[in-house]
Amino acid sequence: MRLATLRTGRRDGQLMLVNAARQQMVPAAAAPTLQAALDDWASLAPRLAAEQAALDAGKAVGVVAYDPSRLASPLPRAYQWADGSAYVNHVELVRKARGAEMPASFWTDPLMYQGGSDTFLAPTEEIVAGSADWGVDFEAEVAVVTDDVPMGVSVAEAGRFIRLVMIVNDVSLRNLIPGELNKGFGFFQAKPSSSFAPLALTPDELGDAWDGSRLNLPLCSHLNGALFGRPNAGVDMTFGFPELIAHAARTRRLVAGTIVGSGTVSNKQGTLHGSRVTDGGVGYSCIAEVRMLETLADGKPATPFMQHADHVRIEMTDARGISLFGAIDQTVRILG
Repeated sequence: MRLATLRTGRRDGQLMLVNAARQQMVPAAAAPTLQAALDDWASLAPRLAAEQAALDAGKAVGVVAYDPSRLASPLPRAYQWADGSAYVNHVELVRKARGAEMPASFWTDPLMYQGGSDTFLAPTEEIVAGSADWGVDFEAEVAVVTDDVPMGVSVAEAGRFIRLVMIVNDVSLRNLIPGELNKGFGFFQAKPSSSFAPLALTPDELGDAWDGSRLNLPLCSHLNGALFGRPNAGVDMTFGFPELIAHAARTRRLVAGTIVGSGTVSNKQGTLHGSRVTDGGVGYSCIAEVRMLETLADGKPATPFMQHADHVRIEMTDARGISLFGAIDQTVRILG
């Protein structure tokens, strides 16, 4: 199924079904919102699938044009947003750039933080920051949405609780991060609202690209119209989603609608001058990563963080060229 949320006067919007061509959508009859569908997935998913089949067959009533500008995040808010850092290459680069050794445990025990989930940005909504000095950065990631997950679930069992797959821009304010981490209490101000692409897909929509643990396709990021990165989300992902879910549920149960993120998609490459897209590499899913490599190569970063009116576009296409989730398409607005 291809699920979206129409922006309405209500906080959680209206659940919509989208056709395979991404040209039409129709309000779902089985559930008013995506959270309502997730709350009773076992009984409502078959009804939603039947509605999806009718739409795809041209038999649905109340069809309207698919318009991403009218859509919210598939879940405009969520009970839980737990973001991992499954691409340990990314973590290693961060630490190298500041001369810190990486603990060996990072290769066996996932990093994860609890992000704010009371508001998510719509896929075409502006990224608003109070100052360019905050260091506005995008982070292109993959995420899954779970059903209810029992506490202590095993890695072997965790994958069966995945209901939906999405892509996300986990916006970061890089220059606020060091001060917060130095307090020893984690992120808060440095992690404003994240944004998700318009469509949440059931795993069957991804075909062979989804192996039950990883999504094996390039995730493309464009900055101001130029391709910035296309790393493959299935490559160099040290911890798959079942491992991340089991980690999150070690000491608590997770409720239906919990979003678990992969962290910044990052492929291990060579030196700075072999990893940029312009040099034949796969590039990067955030600005911080190229700045890290610039620091290692030249002693200081050269690529600036996002400025007022800068534009980022994040999407994933399949072998047929179909934009699977639709695009995250955002412009930065600096207030000060």
